[in-house]
Amino acid sequence: MVRVATVLAVALLAAISAAFASGRDTAPARVTACKDLVRTSGTLTVGTDNPAYPPWYGGGTPNGGSWKINDPSTGKGFESAVVYAVAKKLGFQHSAVKWTYVPFAKSYAPGKKSFDFDINQISFTAARAKVVTFSASYYDVNQAVVVVKGTPIAKVRTVAGLRKYKLGAQLGTTSYNYIVRKIRPSQQPAVYQQNVAAITALKNKQIDGLVVDLPTAFYVTAAQVPNSKILGQLPSSIGNEHFGMVFQKGNPLARCVNVALASLRRSGELARIQQTWLAKANGAPILH
Repeated sequence: MVRVATVLAVALLAAISAAFASGRDTAPARVTACKDLVRTSGTLTVGTDNPAYPPWYGGGTPNGGSWKINDPSTGKGFESAVVYAVAKKLGFQHSAVKWTYVPFAKSYAPGKKSFDFDINQISFTAARAKVVTFSASYYDVNQAVVVVKGTPIAKVRTVAGLRKYKLGAQLGTTSYNYIVRKIRPSQQPAVYQQNVAAITALKNKQIDGLVVDLPTAFYVTAAQVPNSKILGQLPSSIGNEHFGMVFQKGNPLARCVNVALASLRRSGELARIQQTWLAKANGAPILH
C-alpha cells in the first residue's frame, strides 16, 4: 500500500498541475490527496443504473430499499467488487462509498455530474469521450446474441445469418451500435429505453434476438428468459470493446483511479475479481 500511495501521489501531482494550469501562474497549487478530489469530503460517490443486475451486482436488497434486484453497497457482483477495490486503493473505507442512481444514458451525457464516477457497463467510444472522461479499461468485453430455443434464429451460426431477423437492444448502447453498423439487418432493429424492456420483448417473441454484452447474456439465459440460450459471441470490434468508469470531463480523479486500476491489474486482484463473478463469461461460441 505504501508503494501504491506513492504512485498515486505522483499521478496526482500531474493531475493537479494540469487541472489548475492557467496562462499566468501566481502561486503553486496546494498538493492535494486523491481523497480530496471527490465532490463531497470524505465520501466517494458512485453512480450506476437501477435495477442493478447480476453478474455486475449481487447480494439482493434490504426490504424497503430503493435499489431493485441488488443493492450495489453489498460489495458483491463484479462492478461492485471493483469499486470497493479501487476505493480501498484511494484510501476510502467501505462505509465511505455512497451509491447514487443514474440512468444509463445520463451517465455519459454532457454536463455537470452528480457522482465522482459512474460504473454501469459503459463502453468507451470516441464520441462519448468528447464530453466525458473515461478511466482505463476494467473489463474487455464481447457482445453476444440471446435467442429462444426452437425458434428459426436458433439455428444460425454466422453473423450474416442474423441479418434477416428482428434484433433488439437498449438505446444508446454499443450493443445497438453493433447491430446497425456490423450486422446491418434487413429489418429495422427494435430499441428500448431500458434493457429490461428488451428482455421482455425477447421473452414475448416480439424480437428474434437480443444483443447484450456476454456476461449479461449469461444472466438473461439463466434467470430472465425461460428456454433461452446464448446463440454466440459476436466478433470483437477493431481495437476491442472495453468498459470504463465515467467521470465529468477533465476530472483529475480519473488519473488516480487509473493508477489504482493498474495496481489491481498488476497484483492479479482484478483478475481474481473477474474470475469470482464472471467465470461463466467464456466458452460461448463465436459467430463468424
